[in-house]
Amino acid sequence: MSPQPVTVADVVAELDIAYPPALAESWDKVGLICGDPDAPVSTVAFALDCTMDVARRAVEVGADMLVVHHPLLLRGVSSVAADTPKGRVLHHLITNGCALFAAHTNADSARPGVSDKLAELVGITPGRPIKPVSLGGMDAWGVHVPPAHAHEVKDALFAAGAGRIGNYAECSFEWGGTGGFTPLEGADPTDGTVGEYYSAPETRVEFVAPTRLRRALIDALRAAHPYEEPAFDVVSMEDTSDLSTAPGLGRIGELPEPMTLREFTQQVADALPETAWGVRAAGDPERLVQKVAVSSGSGDGFLGDVAKLGVDVYVTSDLRHHPVDEHLAAGGPAVVDTAHWASEFPWTEQAEGIVKRLNVNTEILRLRTDPWTVSAHPRRATTN
Repeated sequence: MSPQPVTVADVVAELDIAYPPALAESWDKVGLICGDPDAPVSTVAFALDCTMDVARRAVEVGADMLVVHHPLLLRGVSSVAADTPKGRVLHHLITNGCALFAAHTNADSARPGVSDKLAELVGITPGRPIKPVSLGGMDAWGVHVPPAHAHEVKDALFAAGAGRIGNYAECSFEWGGTGGFTPLEGADPTDGTVGEYYSAPETRVEFVAPTRLRRALIDALRAAHPYEEPAFDVVSMEDTSDLSTAPGLGRIGELPEPMTLREFTQQVADALPETAWGVRAAGDPERLVQKVAVSSGSGDGFLGDVAKLGVDVYVTSDLRHHPVDEHLAAGGPAVVDTAHWASEFPWTEQAEGIVKRLNVNTEILRLRTDPWTVSAHPRRATTN
């Protein structure tokens, strides 16, 4: 019996595990942009942007699916007709049977993700994010149950998603005690008699669970518990995640040894894909730097954050004159400004490695979609 073909939905599922959509910023538009989820996939292509040139190249290499970082339809459009720029791209892909998928800020925040790849390239081990992102709150639960039924109630709650901490499942703590109650008129007690006080041994089971599962767990508990009215409590927890491994935008880490800003800027330029205008920096060229923050793409919104986090230099893209000038004047760390495309394109290798697990053909489309194509400096006059 031949194996089932890999489908668009299979590729989407694999990427959603690596880059959970819940990590995306509220304004973002991630996921499948066009394509039939049931369509078979034998070749997946990867790029940073879905420009017309990239779409044509994806079709040329026989891709059934194109995975990009930047969503094609991030901002609203009223038409995708073939005589509009975005419409031309979509029509070309759809006509040639190529699905389009984007993992954007969810891939920025994921561990590992875009931010980790950039951190490694510039020479640091990625640590805590600049802006941590939570997948949702956590609850602490306490459930009282007759000892003979504790196992089946726990099984039902674990099956519904309770008791997971990091790489551990079915986590719980329990101890014994005595429970008591008086069934009132209208009650249908499993144990005890209406109008008479009843007490018996009970086990308290404690566990944690995501807040988003609260309703599902209450339903599972009521279905599995032997009592008509089970006794339980649910308390919202403060975020206690380990920041060094937490998901979120940007990363912070340290170089093995201090180096000057001039040397570090050259190291960044050597590590990233080449662009026409290269890499620039702001700050004292001879200042020693070691603690580094990175944020791929447009990151000047984090200038205030990195100043508070005590870094020596901040690597990002799309920096503007006045925010940088004011940042430095306020004593903020040096900044290194890269091309947006250069800081994020290396992620395509990471995404390719994820999809390769599905045993499909993959190809990174190495078209430089950085829009800047010329860099010029004044000609220096020569004297005889």
